[in-house]
Amino acid sequence: MSLLLQNVQKSYLEPSGSRLPVLDIERYELPQGQQAALVGSSGGGKTTLLNVVSGILAPDSGEVVIDGRDIAKLHEVVRDRFRASRIGFVFQTFNLLPAFTALENVLLGMSFSGRKVDKEFAVFLLERVGLQHRLDHLPQRMSVGEQQRVSVARSLANKPVLLLADEPTANVDPANQELILNLIRDTCRENNVTLLMVTHAMEVANAFDRIDRLHDFNRLAPKPQEAGS
Repeated sequence: MSLLLQNVQKSYLEPSGSRLPVLDIERYELPQGQQAALVGSSGGGKTTLLNVVSGILAPDSGEVVIDGRDIAKLHEVVRDRFRASRIGFVFQTFNLLPAFTALENVLLGMSFSGRKVDKEFAVFLLERVGLQHRLDHLPQRMSVGEQQRVSVARSLANKPVLLLADEPTANVDPANQELILNLIRDTCRENNVTLLMVTHAMEVANAFDRIDRLHDFNRLAPKPQEAGS
């Protein structure tokens, strides 16, 4: 089992001092190597879920088990190191460091894991996403689609067991949308990486054999007919 959420609850402290519950998940599991598209209404807790799964946020209660380890019980420093070494994250807004080249961005992603930096593998990943001609280019000299491809390469730099993708095709044109989606899915399949991708676009979700709807397992998520416009 690559990912298991059990009895997970998460809330936020409001300015009034009251708690705003966002997640209430009895059980959610995603086996090793499986790929799932996660869809849900805006404000339903998708980003919070990804942040809890990645260890960026700690749940109020419950288990978040990744690769056999409950990261909810780890000290923050240990959890950060675990995330860097075992979890990949593709962000909607890329989060590339503007003063560093494509290759340097991938190498920096490697350095956070505590493992030996492998330049040869970093170059291989950038070649895999079709950027062998952009290794020494800064993000500002690359197109939006190319920047997202650097982000994909960086997310795979530490050979994660789990890849999380938060609307990774939302800011790119249709041609790059298909390219990036195929890159993420194919690379995960080749390396037996579990993939959980959040998307609002049903044409993206429909490319997956497994589509999970947040309101089916998060008891606090609004169902589509209950959601606002």
